[in-house]
Amino acid sequence: MAVLAIDQGTSATKAVVVDDDGTVLGLAEVPVTVQTTGDGGVEVDPEALWASVVEAGRRAITESGSPTLTAIGLGNQGETIVAWDRTTGRAHGPAIVWQDRRSSVVCDRLVEHGPRLTYLTGLELDPYFVAPKVVWLRDRVETGLVITTSDTWLLHRLCGAFITDVSTAGRTLLLDLESGQWSDEACTIFDIDRSTLPNVVGNAVEVGQCTEFGGSVPVTGACVDQQAALFAEACYLAGEAKCTYGTGAFMLACTGSTPTRSTNGLVGCPAWRLADELTWCLDGQVYTVGAAVSWLIARGIMTEPGDLDRLGGGVEDANGVTFVPALAGLAAPYWKPHAKAAFTGLSLSSERGHLVRAAIDGIAAQVALLAHAAGRDLGSPITRLRVDGGLTRSQTLLQVQADLLQCPVEVYPSPHATALGVAAFAAIGAGRAASPIEWLPSAVVEPSIAADQAAERLARWQAVADATMDH
Repeated sequence: MAVLAIDQGTSATKAVVVDDDGTVLGLAEVPVTVQTTGDGGVEVDPEALWASVVEAGRRAITESGSPTLTAIGLGNQGETIVAWDRTTGRAHGPAIVWQDRRSSVVCDRLVEHGPRLTYLTGLELDPYFVAPKVVWLRDRVETGLVITTSDTWLLHRLCGAFITDVSTAGRTLLLDLESGQWSDEACTIFDIDRSTLPNVVGNAVEVGQCTEFGGSVPVTGACVDQQAALFAEACYLAGEAKCTYGTGAFMLACTGSTPTRSTNGLVGCPAWRLADELTWCLDGQVYTVGAAVSWLIARGIMTEPGDLDRLGGGVEDANGVTFVPALAGLAAPYWKPHAKAAFTGLSLSSERGHLVRAAIDGIAAQVALLAHAAGRDLGSPITRLRVDGGLTRSQTLLQVQADLLQCPVEVYPSPHATALGVAAFAAIGAGRAASPIEWLPSAVVEPSIAADQAAERLARWQAVADATMDH
């Protein structure tokens, strides 16, 4: 018996087949091509998303030896939206990706409602979240279509449901933080008809039967990507935190059974609902991390991700160079959607290694600021950070991160945290698992500098960010 878990991400769709004991039996990954526009748009062909889900799932099943599937789970990008026809299931136009900034005009128009929306939903009024995108897109598509997060459309394709899970709904600026249900007041502010929104369900419940992968298999798990990784990394208790270094970096800290409204620039949102028990978390985002590495490669500063260690780790420090990787604006704790990236401190002695090291420092500094903000909201500092994602292969990044955090960094032993979290939800939803996830880190990186040095480095980076973000 096995579970198929599909992680539909920004740059690729990953599928894993997981045995009852947590062993990965099969794995497949299908790339997804994202397009950018000159006006801040980030788009993807929704049919390509669907094709990647089907292909990745079928390939993973084949690689696993085609065991009997007991359940299917789907992870999703969170804030990516699709306009589609509920009758035919056909998507209309491109999907608008979470990085898209074009709905900043909507946020500017509704700015007076920002504080109230933050109180209601726990989120900042920012084009990163779903509702501004929906309003922006609604004016550009024909009437009669629904506009939902990508998970709702994909789940409809998979099993005919019209649902979203509570963690994904928590990314919309339309969900009441405390109740985990749609907020009438938030819907009114955005002029969104609540009756057009999907039903909100828990993360481990059966929502329909899927026949795309052979036979009829129940879909019993669904979760937004970062909360799925939080669950996989066993951050169940208040104060336990993880950071995923993917296209962006996402630092989440569990707040347990308490919904927390951040006073330090983070957002509060549902982490998951199991049975009737809702768990919450704090969330901070760095929009461009893997994307910043890709940008450095495209500009010839790096040739491959391994240059993070070869070049960035080959110099003692950044030689006075500072990088603010605001290539898609700045998220928490700044919430500056119009911020631009910047290299500063360049001189005739600056080399490629210094630029790469500055990029590493900039990424780690932003994550450290997020973790420190979470500690202030929680009333006590984060004492360890669990990490996953492709960039955790960089020993230089891990060391700089531990140094700036001044706490141990524990590396998750699998590159499939989101998929494994989704698999766990699907197994629970199918009645095949209920015990907590247990794992041991593949590495633990301890700080190598003193606290005063870390504070000085963070303050120096923050001063540059403050000076450049509005220009």
